[in-house]
Amino acid sequence: MMALGRRVVTAVLVVSLFAPGLAAAQERPKGPSGSPGSGALGSGPVGVDGDYKIGPEDVLDIAVWNNPAVSRAVQVRPDGKISLPLLNDVPVAGLTPMQLRDVLTKKLVEYVPAPEVSVIVREVRSFNVSVIGEIRTPGRYELKSRTTVLDVLARAGPFSDFASRARIFVLRPNGTTMKRIPFNYNKVIAADGEAENFLVQPGDIVVVP
Repeated sequence: MMALGRRVVTAVLVVSLFAPGLAAAQERPKGPSGSPGSGALGSGPVGVDGDYKIGPEDVLDIAVWNNPAVSRAVQVRPDGKISLPLLNDVPVAGLTPMQLRDVLTKKLVEYVPAPEVSVIVREVRSFNVSVIGEIRTPGRYELKSRTTVLDVLARAGPFSDFASRARIFVLRPNGTTMKRIPFNYNKVIAADGEAENFLVQPGDIVVVP
């Protein structure tokens, strides 16, 4: 009986010692593949968490644990690819940081045993919109956060005396074509018109006729 009692006490002590670690592991955020997230874009620009999609000109920090030869900062080329040792050209445009981490991990398995990869967006340079037409400062604007059409017009404004505020529209890339989205400034700034305002996307062209 005394031996059985000692075994029970020992088991309770072991569970008590490891319970905090088990709880922390259960609470740790998971990546898309179920593995602990290690390369998310925190409260980063444009999007939040892993929602931000990498684009041309963005600067990425690629880190491979215990492999400085592969780890480096790289800029996404205009063709949407990056170049890394061992892997050569890797298409990255349109991927989230978490998705790119998974892609690189799978590719590096051939060269590195159990690679631990993280991807961080160091600089967002692909989120650009243009404003043209009857407005004071038309041009190309580089954005760093979620931005509405009204925000963009505020940066480029004020309107000229000849601007048709009710006929503003946004040209948005849609594959090989451009989608035309109307934006009635007068309606947006009127009472209860907030719902008419919408977020711009990379490559949008705001036209003020």
